[in-house]
Amino acid sequence: MTSLARLEDLGDRAVVINMNSSRRGALSEDLYEAIAAALTLAQESRIRVILLTSEGGFFCAGGDLTVLVNRRELSESERREKIENLHDLIKGLRAAPVPVISVVEGGAAGAGVSLALAADLIVAEQGAQFTAAYVKAGLVPDGGLTASLARMLPRPLAMEMCLLARPQSADRLAELGVVNAVVSAGQGVSTAMKLADELCVGPAKAQNSIKSLVNKSYETSEDEQLGLERDAMAKATGSREAGEGIAAFLQKRAPEFRDI
Repeated sequence: MTSLARLEDLGDRAVVINMNSSRRGALSEDLYEAIAAALTLAQESRIRVILLTSEGGFFCAGGDLTVLVNRRELSESERREKIENLHDLIKGLRAAPVPVISVVEGGAAGAGVSLALAADLIVAEQGAQFTAAYVKAGLVPDGGLTASLARMLPRPLAMEMCLLARPQSADRLAELGVVNAVVSAGQGVSTAMKLADELCVGPAKAQNSIKSLVNKSYETSEDEQLGLERDAMAKATGSREAGEGIAAFLQKRAPEFRDI
């Protein structure tokens, strides 16, 4: 049986490739397994970045309706369990010790948008559309989509996407700061690889701490966040990474973090 996703270990980065092109990149057990494997691989210090990519011209169409129709026969608790499998992956990507980059070609729909927005950086190709059309099938968003949209977009626009199922272009989302880069067709992966190159030569521990601080900021008060930043900064200042970074700045040279 042909696999619908694969994981490539490129030494300093893990690349997940959604290969379910015949279903516009719809979610599959193979994709779940590839992402889970990437998250496990990211526990190794040599892995500095996870990339989420696709083949076939579309990032991910979300849940396959031919699968979802059969779930109507399951009990509600069984359906919750199926959804929780997706949510575990979203939580895993958010909590990953390394930055995650999603590369959106063609577009993302439904839980595919949830998956794209779970990344720390988003590269989209020109013409890509982000669509949350759950309501057209009498369904509601999952995969943390409402949380992501509420954090990233004005409330009326989040409602427009979810209540009216109106797609948003990569260009518009870039203007709003949701998408980091909009590139020409065929340039998504190469652009993401260049971002990964930048991340791979940076300070791994500092990057991990920064990601954690930003993620926690959505759930804490300003006073609590100040305490978290205080503790993280106090720890970072005494680290070997800071020693190298400060010395490099004072000596007017590029820092070398790879072996720290």
